[in-house]
Amino acid sequence: MAVASTALALTACGPGGSDNAGNGDAGDREAQYKRVIEDPHPRPADVIEAAGAPTGVVRAADGSLLLTYDAGNVEDDEGPAATAWRIVGPDGRTVAEHAEHADAEAVRPAFKGVRGGFVRVPSGEGTERAYALDVRGKRHEIVITGTPSRTRPGDILLTDLEPPLVYRPATRTAAPPAGVPDDAVRLVVDERGTVWSLDQPLTEDPNRVVRQRDGRTLGATTVPKSYTGGLLVARAGTAALSLTQDVGVRGLLVTTDDGAHWQAVLDGGIPWTDLKHGSELLVLELLADGRLLVGEQGGRYWLADDRTNSAFHELRTPAAFTSLTVEGTTLYGIADATTATYDLAKGEGLWVSRDDGREWRRHEQRG
Repeated sequence: MAVASTALALTACGPGGSDNAGNGDAGDREAQYKRVIEDPHPRPADVIEAAGAPTGVVRAADGSLLLTYDAGNVEDDEGPAATAWRIVGPDGRTVAEHAEHADAEAVRPAFKGVRGGFVRVPSGEGTERAYALDVRGKRHEIVITGTPSRTRPGDILLTDLEPPLVYRPATRTAAPPAGVPDDAVRLVVDERGTVWSLDQPLTEDPNRVVRQRDGRTLGATTVPKSYTGGLLVARAGTAALSLTQDVGVRGLLVTTDDGAHWQAVLDGGIPWTDLKHGSELLVLELLADGRLLVGEQGGRYWLADDRTNSAFHELRTPAAFTSLTVEGTTLYGIADATTATYDLAKGEGLWVSRDDGREWRRHEQRG
């Protein structure tokens, strides 16, 4: 766990990146960390300093960021913990933050960026904890209904857990999407309100990717024989499904013309056999310009050369990223320990690249 300072500036580093996190005294860090997770009312700054690297980053439509932090119990899977979130404005300054005492076994809060702010993703332990935050950090109630609703442009898929929920920022309401196939195991809602789903029958029938809008099926494509569908992404007429075989990921099924034509990418410069964990640790993201990012958490990553997504090149990163996400065409990589620890991971922190990974800059907290 890295020790954060108190400002959100960007410090430049080339692809190799230097580790500028202060190490301090290990005994002092451990004592402070324990005080934070045992505090029934922790201060956000203390939780953020103890946690070091954020666990997640999402961006609202105006460019504001919400960073989540988790200080787990280092010595046991049970016991006290602490979580926090911080909203950073487009100018890089902190505008709101919040912290809570937590249980080490509890599901940590996660958010998605939307127009006007952020929305808390239901954890599956009850939808009553879903809520919205505006870009100033003010909390707003979300009205959740069990009645399926047709999706519209601007709707956001909150979760594909049962039941799946789609959030409508204009009304701060959430509801299951209407007309989804009974055998759907993956859902994506693109910016036009189109629902893409992976239909995975319990029978020996092949998997299919189904495309729907306004409750009507627009088309479907069959997953190539001998492959099973994995992760699904869709945006701006481009969609991709990871193809798994013998547990591992072995390629992609891709369309760049809104489902009219599909191609199987089984090479493209990616050594697929190096992706050994299937969908469990797979990273599959779409940039706003239609290019795909493929990789594995804690491992290697590849970015498409262009929006045809037929050829990829490997990204150079300043540290081993435990996660890598995309907002627009900006890459956000997080370097952290894979389990809670008092020590610092090499290069720990949030890293940002706005030029396809050629240069990375590290976020530093600003008041």
